[in-house]
This record gives sequence, structure tokens and C-alpha cells, in this order.
Amino acid sequence: MTADASPAATTALARWNSWSLATQFAVAGGVVMLIAMLIVGRWVATRIEAGVVRNTANATAQYMESFISPLSQDLAKSDSLSPVARRALAEIFADTPLGERVVSFKLWKPGGLVVEASDKSLVGQRFEVDAAQQAAWDGTVSASFEQLSDVESSGENALGLPLLEIYSPIREVWSGRIIGVAEFYEVASELTDELAAARRNSWAAVALVMLALGSSLYAIVLRGSRTIDQQRAALTRQLDRLTELSQHNTTLRLRVQGAASRASAMNEQSLRQIGADLHDGPAQLMGFAALRLDALRSAVTGDAAARDLSAVDRAVKDAIREIRSISRGLSLPDIEVRPVPDLLQGLADAHAARTGTSVALSCELPPDLRIDTATRICLYRFVQEGLTNAWRHAGGLSQEVRLQLSSGQLILTVSDGGPGFAPAPETPTPDSRPAGPAAQTDVETASMGLAGLRDRIESLGGTFEAGRSASGGAQISMTLDAKDRGWTPSES
Repeated sequence: MTADASPAATTALARWNSWSLATQFAVAGGVVMLIAMLIVGRWVATRIEAGVVRNTANATAQYMESFISPLSQDLAKSDSLSPVARRALAEIFADTPLGERVVSFKLWKPGGLVVEASDKSLVGQRFEVDAAQQAAWDGTVSASFEQLSDVESSGENALGLPLLEIYSPIREVWSGRIIGVAEFYEVASELTDELAAARRNSWAAVALVMLALGSSLYAIVLRGSRTIDQQRAALTRQLDRLTELSQHNTTLRLRVQGAASRASAMNEQSLRQIGADLHDGPAQLMGFAALRLDALRSAVTGDAAARDLSAVDRAVKDAIREIRSISRGLSLPDIEVRPVPDLLQGLADAHAARTGTSVALSCELPPDLRIDTATRICLYRFVQEGLTNAWRHAGGLSQEVRLQLSSGQLILTVSDGGPGFAPAPETPTPDSRPAGPAAQTDVETASMGLAGLRDRIESLGGTFEAGRSASGGAQISMTLDAKDRGWTPSES
């Protein structure tokens, strides 16, 4: 049942939303106004009918009172009328215009006692006092039209005529107190026509008012709906243009990122070749020179010449170490095929072996995550530069590397337990500069290294941040959108 109703409800809602605001108002407002018209029309018609019946009953009651009241004064002292009064009442309703108009009557005493009636079989009987008769005992003329449901009205009901049942109080002439109630039934053919006309007029008036009100509101809503439709169409066109422009920008951005990735890979390949050339070329030549210097040491005489030879030998060996260090830094160990956790672990182990410090590594990546070469190179260089700075500026204290995939974001952080980043002085002074060329070189190298990392990361569409870690030391972090790069596993 629910499965069948859900598509129908969805279809109806979609159809409703496809309509204009004016059409929606016409449908919803039409239903509401129709219900309101039925309620108001029924209420107005009922009130008009009640007013017409009441006015007719009052007019008839006043007319009948002029005949019945003088003949009913005996009811003030007795529960029956005198023979003279009865004969007079019979003459009034027999073969007279009044008798043709009023087909039946009853005179009541308190407690529902019928003391006189056109139907003599009812005289002396007691019946339950209904609300209409009680209203007459309270001094109010009451009437009902075509609602003859009382037991004592069965004879009148059998006539099959439209009858107006009227209850009118009978008052004592001198005191004005109510001594009885006169009930009579008037043929109301004209009243039927009046009520029908009143119903037609009331319903027509209500319908015209509702129609005028609905038309006025619809005209206002229609004007607003057209304005909204025009604005919606304009916004839709603008949105289409913005969507097209956004798609074009996305395509261009992906192309730029792809070009940057390829350029980075080519640059790393060039650096790797340079490192290999340094190792196989100048490093070998410098090694040969060091060997020849050792061979010439025995042929040198004099302390000054020996000291010069030793100085040259040390310089050559230092140059060999620098060349080999640069060569190792430029080379990348099978970065395309090795898993990223193994790649970073090897880098951390090499750094620990070289510096004698420990590195805490945490790598939380899905095993089926496929990362492109440009991103692998960026991760490798990021960790390499971060650990180098941590050893250089923090002495390798509390070095930590953390890589994780969270909410489609690849996040890599490198932190240490050192003093953190020092704030740059607003105006450099001789006293505030680093002491000596070596310190100046370290600061400039670190700044250039972070700037290079930032450029490398941003070329891949990522973000770079540098600040303090939770322990107060320095921390650098990079973030890449894994979903945007298309290598996020399905479960991520």
C-alpha cells in the first residue's frame, strides 16, 4: 500500500511544483473559497430563513391574538373554556378566510394540558412540553416550519401541506401574566416560495462576494506570479551560465593541475638524472683526485707543503661528501612502485640513520588507495624537507610524521618538539640578524624550502600550513582533496 502510494504522491507533488504560483493559488484558493462559500452560505441562508419564519410567525401571532385572547380569559381561573367561548372559536375557524388560513389550533395550560383544540379528541390530554412551547410560556413567540414531529401534531402532519407551527403566549388582559399558550398551524405556501427565494438570493450573494474576492486575489497573485516567473527564468539562465563557467573552470583547473603534476614529475626526473650524473661524474673524479693526493703525500717535503697538501685533501674529501649527499637527496627510491607507507618509512629510517635521531611515523591509509606519481613525489619531498628542518632547527627532538585519509582529505603533518617558528622581526637590524654566515644561510634555506613546498603543494590543488604543534614545537601540514584527484577508494 505504501509502496504504491509513494510514487503516486511523488508524481502529484512534482506536478504541483511544475504549476505556476497563480495556478497553485487558483486550485488551493478555489478549494478553500468553495468550502468557505458552503459554510458561509449555509449560515447566511439559515439565518435568513430563521428571520423570515420569525417575522411571519410574529405577524400571524399578533393577528390571531386579537381573536383568541378575548375568548381565552377563562383560562385565568379554570382549566377549561366556557361553552360560549368554545362556540365562538368554532365559528371563527369554520368556513371563514381565517379558517382557510389556519387549519388547526390548540390551547394549552401549564403541564402540557390541552384545554381546547380543533381536534376534540386531544382535549383533556397531557403531552410533553417541548422547547418551542416552553419558549411561549416564557413569553416569546416561537415557530417551526415543516418540522411537525410531535405526537399531538400527527393529524396536521397527515394533511401533506406546508404548515407553519406557531406558539403564542395568551396573557390576562388586566395583569399581563401568561395564562395559556395558543398553538396554531398556518398554511404557508407563500412562505415556502419566500424561503426558496431567500435561499437563492443568499447563495447568489455569497457566491458573488466569494467570486469577486477570489478574482481580486487571483489578479494580484497572477501579477506577482508572472514577476516571479520572469525572475526565476532570469536566475535559471544565470545559474546555467554560472554552471557552465564553473565546469569550464573545473576543466581548466584540472588541466593546470595535470600540467603541474607532469612538470613536477619531469622536474624530479631531471633532478634524479642530475643526482646520477653528480655521482657518476664529479664524485668519481674527485675520488680519483683524493687518491692521487694520498699518493703524492710521500713525495712532499717541508712542513708548509705538507700542511697545504692536507688542507687540499680535506677540501677534496669534503667536496666528495657534499656531492654524494646532494646526489642522495636528488634521487628518489623507486617512488612509482613502492607503497606510500613503505616509502615514508624508508625515508624516516634513512633520516634516523643519518642524524642519529628517532622519527615517530603514523600512516593510516586504506590498502587499496592508489596515489599518482606527482602526489607521491610531493609527499616524499614534504617529509624530507620537514625532517631536515626538524633536525636542523630542533635538534631532531620529538620528530613525528603523520599521514591519514579523513573525510576525503589526505592530510600529512610533520612536527617536532623544538622552540617552533620564530616570529620575523618587523625591521631587520644588525643585532637581530643571525650571527654569522652559517646561521644566515640556515634561515634563508629554511624559508626557501617552505616556499618551495608551498608552491609544489598548491600546484596540485592542495593547501599548506605552518605553525605550532600541540606540544609547542614547529609543525607543517599539507592537505589534498582525495576525491577531487580521483584516487579515493570506494569505502572512503
